Amino acid sequence: MLWSVHGDGRRVRDGELIGARERLSWPVMAGFGAQHVAAMISATILVPAAVGLPPTTTLLFSGVGTIVFLVITRNRVPGYLGSSFAFMAPLIAAKQHGVAAQLGAVVVAGGILIVFGIAVKALGVRLLESVLPPVVTGGLVLLIGLSMAPHAVRPFEAQPGIGAITIGVILLCLVLARGLLARLSVLVGVAVGWFVAIVTGRIEPAKIDALINAPWVGVPQFHTPELLPSVMVLSVPVVLVLVAEIVAHVKAVSAISGQDLDPSIGDALIANGISTALAGGLGGTGTTAYPANTGLMAATKVLSTAACAMAAVCAVLLAFVPKVAALIDTMPPGVVGGLGIGLFGLLGMLGVRIWSQAKVDLASPVTLMIAGAAVLAGVGDLTVSIWGLELHGVAWGSVVIVVLYPVVRRLRARRDNQGPKFT
Repeated sequence: MLWSVHGDGRRVRDGELIGARERLSWPVMAGFGAQHVAAMISATILVPAAVGLPPTTTLLFSGVGTIVFLVITRNRVPGYLGSSFAFMAPLIAAKQHGVAAQLGAVVVAGGILIVFGIAVKALGVRLLESVLPPVVTGGLVLLIGLSMAPHAVRPFEAQPGIGAITIGVILLCLVLARGLLARLSVLVGVAVGWFVAIVTGRIEPAKIDALINAPWVGVPQFHTPELLPSVMVLSVPVVLVLVAEIVAHVKAVSAISGQDLDPSIGDALIANGISTALAGGLGGTGTTAYPANTGLMAATKVLSTAACAMAAVCAVLLAFVPKVAALIDTMPPGVVGGLGIGLFGLLGMLGVRIWSQAKVDLASPVTLMIAGAAVLAGVGDLTVSIWGLELHGVAWGSVVIVVLYPVVRRLRARRDNQGPKFT
């Protein structure tokens, strides 16, 4: 049995956690699955549209990739794989070489990630713990959450009223409601914000026309990749971001559930590598564990992989229904922004929670400076080109905290052990 029924399957006490291998009744789980779809859908469509790849193909492999993720992690790690923003810069840069070359870069990134995951799995958790102590993992979670700020703030600013209504309804449900209504707060907030936008005429007419003209049934566009060395190299820095995002996701889920999921990090990396390679092999963008969906699990305390699986099946079906995909595209920016501000911020605070639980010494100037610099690089989207490779904020932030912190910590320990100590 994949999932055991939690309680009577209908009622759940406030604050009670629903574990990865638990579920409620299937109609209720459908609601939780719909929340995951609402959390990921707009961004998953946005990324391929921005880089010139077919959105419905990416949506299809987002669902397929999520199922692959759940299978390879043996139903232990809940998560939803959506299209990664980390691919936007290299794929836009490679746009002049054509779709096939862009997809080749995605396949290469997926292959490297698979190899990295196998190495992590083979070398064991102890090595991972030495490379990723709580200071680093908490910083990565904080970095990933806060680096998504522009993707929430910009759409919120476009429709601040709708955004305020969306996040306001979510908060009211979380604070005042009990039981399932509180757990489904995100879905309720999205529905109310969307409804207000419709009745106040805040939906773009062009998107309404596209919805009317979209067919009900259609097959996603498939393409084959081409491996061009000049384009493939652009995807190498993306792998670092994907590793950071997956590790941050697993650590965040561990913090929510109270379970040690470190042994599953290698499996999670392999799964995301396979998902990314599959997507790139047939026409989609690379995938990653979505911060919005991680934040959703933290807000609702529903970690059931059944909800993630239902969202994945829904995404696969939607990929063959252009009418519904066009409907999703009418989601107002204010709703996207309000949803993002709540969920991305919540994910960022999970990083602080990891620090707190591990009793990280935040009085240490080394810890404060390195963690602060990493987070600032991510939030400010620090962008620097090196030898023609353009690296963005999350990549630099990850390098600072994953590579620099262990080096500086060892240098400081050597100084304290060998030289005179000053206070």
